[in-house]
Amino acid sequence: MNSGRFLDRTTPPHIITLVVIAGVAALCMNVFLPSLAAMAVYFETDYAVMQFAVSGYLAATACLQLIIGPLSDLFGRRPVMLASIAIMIVATLVCMLAPNITVFMMGRVAQAAVVSGFVLARAIVRDMVPMEQAASMIGYVTMGMSVVPMVGPTVGGLLNDISGWQSSFALLSLLGVGILVLAWFDLGETNHNKSASFSQQFHAWPELLRSPLFWGYALTSTFSSGMFFSFLGGAPFVGSVLYGLAPAMLGLQFFFMASGYMLGNFISGRYASEIGITRMMLSGNVIAIAGIATTMLLISAGAESAYAFFVPLALIGVGNGVTLPSANAGMVSVQPHLAGSASGLGGAMTIGGGAALSVLASSVLSREDGTWPLLLVMLATGLVALLTTYVVRLQEKRE
Repeated sequence: MNSGRFLDRTTPPHIITLVVIAGVAALCMNVFLPSLAAMAVYFETDYAVMQFAVSGYLAATACLQLIIGPLSDLFGRRPVMLASIAIMIVATLVCMLAPNITVFMMGRVAQAAVVSGFVLARAIVRDMVPMEQAASMIGYVTMGMSVVPMVGPTVGGLLNDISGWQSSFALLSLLGVGILVLAWFDLGETNHNKSASFSQQFHAWPELLRSPLFWGYALTSTFSSGMFFSFLGGAPFVGSVLYGLAPAMLGLQFFFMASGYMLGNFISGRYASEIGITRMMLSGNVIAIAGIATTMLLISAGAESAYAFFVPLALIGVGNGVTLPSANAGMVSVQPHLAGSASGLGGAMTIGGGAALSVLASSVLSREDGTWPLLLVMLATGLVALLTTYVVRLQEKRE
């Protein structure tokens, strides 16, 4: 794999640097999830309002990806990454010290700047290597990065029990300073063909949006990850309200999903360049749907344990880990000279769709209906992902 010398700003970043930065970006999304109920009490607001800390954050990351990609094509990957991390550190401190829910939400939305960790990691990899190799390398980056959020909710739950919800944000601010220092010393510039102007990047969007292949890859990414985002929106309610789990125990349930994601990313890193990205995407979506179907069968058979719900859904993680590196590599390879814009535009569609599905999943849940509404939303999303992947396959044959 082609990565630069470690801590040498004159070469491309080492793969470890991309893993760590993307890992902290992922941690921002989920470390505090087990504390949502406690935070609702602290800020004297409804749980549904507090859940906006997830869906609002996702919506903000969707919007920011539209800007971060083109900015990095214009100014370079390095300065945009450094500025984004600095904004994230300040925003995290605002969240931690917020006196009310309004200030907290303002900080939480600004915290989404760290999404550059995802967007620019993909673009940097594509700057360095060709498409099939990019799918493998993105697989390894996301496998490594998934270690961090895998333990995130578990650590967040424990920190909540020990010293309150603010401690999760204290941890994020310290990690933010750490990745800023790491990026400063190791992140060499990889964009050596900068665009002439910011508007030129937006003029490039019609070129991307006219491509059926770009749509196929982007929608596959959107609906594949949509299964996970639906889970993210509904799982805190399912765990804390329906199964009565304590924050630390609820955090542990997320470990299964993230472990599956890590396994799926390892499979991507190992086999994507040999098997091809379309087959990888099809396989991943089939695996994820199998996990949802297994949970449905167990619930239908009368299984009442939280593990019967959470453990089989780890296959969504495996499926996402197999599908997403290939879908992302495909997106940024349709027009390689627009890799940053493609990563941002495709990422915005993925996260924007995820935010909508997260809100949908949390809004359909109730004590009376149990877990079924969430499972049906995830199943429908998975079937659409399978369909869009099949469309990619047909389009590739046509071209």
